[in-house]
Amino acid sequence: MPEHDLPDRSARTAAELVARFLHGRGVRRVFGLQGGHIQPIWDQLARLGVAIVDVRDEAAAVHMAHAHSELTGEMGVALATAGPGVTNTVTAVANASVSRIPLILIGGCPPRPQANKHPLQDIAHTAILAPVTRQSRTLRVADEVLREFDEGWSRALGDAGEPGPVYLEVPTDVLRETVPPAVVLDEHLRPPAPRRAVPHPADVMAATELIGAAERPLVITGRGARTAPEALVRFLDATGAAYLDTQEGRGLVAQDHPAVVGALRSRAMREADLVITVGRQLDYQLGFGSPAAFPEARWLRISDTASELFDNRRGEVEILADVASTLDELARTAAGTGAWRDGLREAHLERSSGYREKLASTPPGDDGRMHPNHIFAALHDIDLDGATVVADGGDLLSFARLGVPPQARYLDAGAFGCLGVGVPFAIAAALARPGFPAITVTGDGAFGINAMEVNTAVRHGAPIVVIVSNNAAWNIERYDQAENYGLVVGTELEDNDYAKLAEGLGAHGERVTEPGQMADALKRALANAPAVIDVVTSRDAPSPDAGKGLGWVPDYQALTPWNDAEIERRKS
Repeated sequence: MPEHDLPDRSARTAAELVARFLHGRGVRRVFGLQGGHIQPIWDQLARLGVAIVDVRDEAAAVHMAHAHSELTGEMGVALATAGPGVTNTVTAVANASVSRIPLILIGGCPPRPQANKHPLQDIAHTAILAPVTRQSRTLRVADEVLREFDEGWSRALGDAGEPGPVYLEVPTDVLRETVPPAVVLDEHLRPPAPRRAVPHPADVMAATELIGAAERPLVITGRGARTAPEALVRFLDATGAAYLDTQEGRGLVAQDHPAVVGALRSRAMREADLVITVGRQLDYQLGFGSPAAFPEARWLRISDTASELFDNRRGEVEILADVASTLDELARTAAGTGAWRDGLREAHLERSSGYREKLASTPPGDDGRMHPNHIFAALHDIDLDGATVVADGGDLLSFARLGVPPQARYLDAGAFGCLGVGVPFAIAAALARPGFPAITVTGDGAFGINAMEVNTAVRHGAPIVVIVSNNAAWNIERYDQAENYGLVVGTELEDNDYAKLAEGLGAHGERVTEPGQMADALKRALANAPAVIDVVTSRDAPSPDAGKGLGWVPDYQALTPWNDAEIERRKS
């Protein structure tokens, strides 16, 4: 055990114990913005050698903790000082909450003797954050701080329900109090052993029978499958099921696996007679599980979190257990022919073949500017094995969903639609996975939300590449429940030069105006990262989801019973 993790029987301040708690749980990097209310914890973390990534805005710190958690499986930790420091994080915390990402936000608050006296930066942080956290508490007793951090850690992991963010704040006077050694319990300092519930044999038998009776089984994964990629592949091999990934589970199964049929998403959903969800909510991306999207399907639902078993559609069999253990058990007991899957796979390959060439040959828009597809064509020309690609923006996400090379780890704004995650997510990826590219492709509007974090990348040596699709407009897709579908161009932005902005922040920057410049610009950016490539793109480029309502929703056909012909009729 490292020296810093050894139990220490001398008296310690509450701030020292918080730092030791985090270090003992394996936290080696935190994200935050310095402030007096959290300074005692900040100083103690630095003394223990924990890297502190100081940001330009507290929301970016939470975004970074979010991406760190998602990419590493470790707890993400962010720190924010009292008042606006904490309130600045609310949107980012809400994003992590909707995405069910474990993280801990540590906030500061005024000392207890100043309560109800109008002290500096005083506001009810816990009440503000309660709706978007799994726990939101003020820790007012120094002797109980360790126990409450231990509880908060477990709640963030989902031990008491759904995983997600936890907010804990400690008044500054409590942080400086000395805690008697007798109340510092080893059980609160050491990491808890992993908890893995095995599936009940009766549930396994019922699921085996359900799979055996299916002719067209379809597996759809989400958050809960991230810890079980090997077991997932074994299950697909044994059952012959077709496979669709989503934003939450993209990259878990290699694109050359015979189960992957992503190019036939709507057809697979329409024809499946058994849908097996693995750690996946049935949200808008899956048409809420509606019979209009899945007209033939029975349901088998598997998750380690109860809320991912009963939302919108009940399963004929619902298994609440460790995902990897469940998939491995079913791989031993269930079997299928794979005949339906093989037919889908053949059509998938036919539809997806030549896609890289189609990207590179996309004509310019009516305004003569290049199509954003050329950004993704350039990404296909570089080695992205082990890389992370983050997509950020509104309409741009539709291009990214299809254009990001499948071998890259993919992150985006998620179901909350939280723009501005691109640069912070990429920084966290670059720091967590050194030696692998961390690239974000972002719309110009989304980039503006956290553009100053390019300076954070420079200061902390995070070699990110930011590719800005600069069409100088906010593009808004409006869904009208009458019969009005179409693209509405919103407020225009000036034709800003984001390459010069990057240079002003200390990063490499260059501007691309022609498709032929893109490949070399990307190579130079990777060699000189952190870097920003400002790509002047057309505002006349309709996205793959244009006119389908609800903006960048990738599975619009799943939302209504209309077919493509009906959608085109309504658009016209």
